[in-house]
Amino acid sequence: MLELRDFMPVNFLKKEKFTGSHNGMRFRMEKLDLEGEDGPRLGVNLWAEKRRKEQQILSFDADGIAKGVDWLNEQFEGQKARWKAVSRG
Repeated sequence: MLELRDFMPVNFLKKEKFTGSHNGMRFRMEKLDLEGEDGPRLGVNLWAEKRRKEQQILSFDADGIAKGVDWLNEQFEGQKARWKAVSRG
């Protein structure tokens, strides 16, 4: 299970993307400047195969990061067979 304490804070994400993996599930968190939005948003992406990516757009703050970690854990639990198929471990 992914833990919030293992993810980078907002100040890091203002300048850099954060990437990682967990048992075959690859993910990235990054600041997004979307047209028509008041301020930046947090993009949370996950994938196992290059052709199949999923994304959540959340608030760019500590709460958005926490929700992103929760979403990643939900996706991991809900698609265990997918991650196991591509896992090296």
